[in-house]
Amino acid sequence: MTGNKQDIERYLANRQKEIDGAALYQVLAETEKQPQMAQVYRKLAASEEKHAAAWEKKLEELKVPIPPRKPTWRAATMIWLAKRFGPQFVLPTIAGNEKADSQAYDGQPDEEAQEFSLEEKSHARMLLVASNSTGGMSGGTVAQLEGRHKAGGGNALRAAVLGANDGLVSILSLTMGVAGATNSRTDILIAGLAGVLAGAGSMALGEWLSVQSSRELYEHQIKIEAEEIAVSPEEEQEELALIYQSKGLPEDRAREMAAHMMADTANILDTLAREELGIDPEELGGSAYEAAFTSFFLFAFGALFPMLPYFFIGGTQAILLSLVVSASGLFIIGAAITLMTGKSVWFSGTRQVLVGIAAAALTYGVGKLIGVSVG
Repeated sequence: MTGNKQDIERYLANRQKEIDGAALYQVLAETEKQPQMAQVYRKLAASEEKHAAAWEKKLEELKVPIPPRKPTWRAATMIWLAKRFGPQFVLPTIAGNEKADSQAYDGQPDEEAQEFSLEEKSHARMLLVASNSTGGMSGGTVAQLEGRHKAGGGNALRAAVLGANDGLVSILSLTMGVAGATNSRTDILIAGLAGVLAGAGSMALGEWLSVQSSRELYEHQIKIEAEEIAVSPEEEQEELALIYQSKGLPEDRAREMAAHMMADTANILDTLAREELGIDPEELGGSAYEAAFTSFFLFAFGALFPMLPYFFIGGTQAILLSLVVSASGLFIIGAAITLMTGKSVWFSGTRQVLVGIAAAALTYGVGKLIGVSVG
């Protein structure tokens, strides 16, 4: 392969990465409720557009036909999820991908690559702060994005994929174990449905307790914060100034901003809850009932794949069809995981299928042994 051809392939890959980033950030800006964060996303989109244009210029200099700008299927899927469920649903995944992509320009000889490398690393740090902040970023945080990262911040997309995977693999293994022990379609259906209700119900209850406990903790913390503001506002102002300093602001600017925030008595509790506690007072971690329902639905949705054939047929035909349908579902889940890992769809999907089928084969074998022993 000639050096020129290698450069062309590299320029095209760089351009596509920037096109994906620009499209994603633009959608995040359109769906973001906080004006400060929306503005940040718009600036990120403009930066990625600038990078894409630079690589297009390099391609034009080499007389290479430039294909139309179009996001990859991964970016298109993330865009759909952001529009459907909001920025926070996909932000941790985008932040993780951005962190991995921030190394993409390292070692590339072009002057543009060296310049863009620093900007991409800055983008990665910024998104990490945003994704780890439960309430998004306030104006003070946006002002300086090189500071301390907050702990926390979940990945809803990852939880959704793993929830469906749990339902599919566990019910596939259960039904295969029962099928190995008995040929009764009724027994398999009863065991499978009982497993779905038990598994989905357990996940829903656990999620409800987790979210509800978090909400109660957040409410308690905000109550304490309100009391501290009333009793010792000077100490709270000092704490706020230290927070802004830890995020990179000079001491005098941090103190000035803290004083300005404390003067806004109508919103100071909201500001301190977000900055000091990392809590969005309007959300308080989300609805416990919504979280429970979502967990129940995701587990049940995954369980539908192995159960479906038994509603219509029985015997060996149902077992084989259940494996085929489940393998399809496992491959889809593996493909969805690539949104977070960036791995090949075929690699991730095939690996997911092999692991799931291996678990099913194991329980089928155990069920067969038990069935023979009982018989």
